Amino acid sequence: MKSFFHKILSIALASLVFFTTMSFTVDIHYCGDSLVDFALFHNAQTCGMENQPSQKSCEEGFSEKPCCSDTQIVVEGQDDLNSSFTKLSFEQQAFVATFFYTYFNLFDGLDKNIVPFRDYTPPNLIRDVQKLHETYLI
Repeated sequence: MKSFFHKILSIALASLVFFTTMSFTVDIHYCGDSLVDFALFHNAQTCGMENQPSQKSCEEGFSEKPCCSDTQIVVEGQDDLNSSFTKLSFEQQAFVATFFYTYFNLFDGLDKNIVPFRDYTPPNLIRDVQKLHETYLI
């Protein structure tokens, strides 16, 4: 169960890093108010109406807005990930050195089995004190 949970968590974190660093572009082409083409990662195809000549006469004016429009949505990924730790400050170096020194010296005295009362004999019991005072641990 623990191994399965560990694998699921590692896949989730890897996909999180992947999707936060990935960038993509969405191109959308409209003719009037209707959506004509939607493209992810490449340019959207046009409907061909932007190359046709205008049907307006000279009396109506020249400030005609084209009926076709293109919209581009760009989602930039994250590029400032720290992938290497080659440059450590003095405080970081001091912390790493102190951590390793204390961690490795933590286990120096644990391999000996020291019993401090091995050379002493237990005291002689003259009478049972608990029974004398009638105090019992429950």
